[in-house]
Amino acid sequence: MIIQKPTISSDVAMRLAQAAVAHAKDNGWTIAVSVVDASGGPLASWRMDQAVAPVATYAMDKAYTAAMFGTPSAALAAEMDVSPGQRMGFQSRDRYLVWGGGLPIRHKGVVVGGIGVSGAKDFEDIACAEVALAAEGFDKTS
Repeated sequence: MIIQKPTISSDVAMRLAQAAVAHAKDNGWTIAVSVVDASGGPLASWRMDQAVAPVATYAMDKAYTAAMFGTPSAALAAEMDVSPGQRMGFQSRDRYLVWGGGLPIRHKGVVVGGIGVSGAKDFEDIACAEVALAAEGFDKTS
């Protein structure tokens, strides 16, 4: 049996990154953005001038987390507070990050990727990701 999983293309990933950066520029924020496919593989990454290097890694981890769990990265923080076991599990994994700014990319309810933004305040990172998803017509996720 062969299973096919819908995912976004690299062209769409680049447009999402461009839209997130454009929104950040319009608001005077400095960010990094990463877009991953449905399996968490990187498709596009952009670190704006003046953004410190670690925010690019944070953006990638937020995108990966959102794609793998199919939920905004910030929503997972509440789950960690409820379950010590889950908190230990998250802390022992390299790529999971529960800060705001990671959103799953959904098309007709199906997760087809993830976008992560980092470098501004959490709510600003989230806004950049939301604007990018809306610009490409993806489902609203937060």
